[in-house]
Amino acid sequence: MARSHTYATPGTPRIMNTADMTAKMAKGNGFIAALDQSGGSTPKALAGYGIEAGAWGSDDEMYGLIHAMRSRIIRSPAFDGSKVIGAILFERTMDGLVDGQPVPSALIAKGIVPFIKIDKGLEDEADGVQLMKPMPDLDALLEKSKALGVFGTKERSVINAANAEGIAAVVAQQFAVGQQVIAHAMMPIIEPEVNIKSATRAECDTILRDEILKALAAMPEGHKVMLKLSLPVVPGTYDALVDHPKVLRVVALSGGYARAEACAELARNRGIIASFSRALLEDLRFEMSEDEFDAALGSAIDEIAAGSTVKTG
Repeated sequence: MARSHTYATPGTPRIMNTADMTAKMAKGNGFIAALDQSGGSTPKALAGYGIEAGAWGSDDEMYGLIHAMRSRIIRSPAFDGSKVIGAILFERTMDGLVDGQPVPSALIAKGIVPFIKIDKGLEDEADGVQLMKPMPDLDALLEKSKALGVFGTKERSVINAANAEGIAAVVAQQFAVGQQVIAHAMMPIIEPEVNIKSATRAECDTILRDEILKALAAMPEGHKVMLKLSLPVVPGTYDALVDHPKVLRVVALSGGYARAEACAELARNRGIIASFSRALLEDLRFEMSEDEFDAALGSAIDEIAAGSTVKTG
């Protein structure tokens, strides 16, 4: 039987079970917040928030500061399931509490579907790509995440050049991990990021699309994945993926674009919603009052939701 969790949304509270989460991911009007900065990206995220290196004396203190930032976001009245339909968490964040409540439960209580980042970082570049490092403890992490009510996962690779062999290897690895996630009755978000600074970016987009289509065709019937992709050079490049019956949803990363540019590019691609990190957080500062923080977060959410749902292309 599917796990069930009560959650509060405007109107009458109800139960959000796995089927409800699947439906929200398939059809929900909004976007997925990426709150999954980890390891080397945490100091950069804290600096953007106005907390510079030197403000912490240990990794535990650093992660405590980033958890406080994420808790502030999750606690904000601007952050709810009406426009933020999902959120991706770092493992330490998933294991933490917000006002005494496990973070996945706190998200579900606001109508937001929780995901967990499962990759352990990237290998050195070879054949123009960076594969994911091994994940020997993945089954244990999936079991723990599932028990906390987490709906799905996210796993990231990077494509730097239009090398067909390298891109095929990225897609093969991503879909193999995706099948491991599906075996735990969870939804994988497959993220083969194309570096937006690549000199062969448009060609990367095309090769990647075609490799993903081949991988989808080889998937067992009844299995579905989500895709998290860089915004393509040519709008509509990923239309065949948006329309594919084995793809629950296609979401886009901001990839280094500022929010306004990322939202404008997003709006040019039908059927693709955002899964932004830095572009969501770029105006938030540690020293803001709660009213200022909520207003800045709400403005960012409105802009990203509009790019996800109001299309110009």
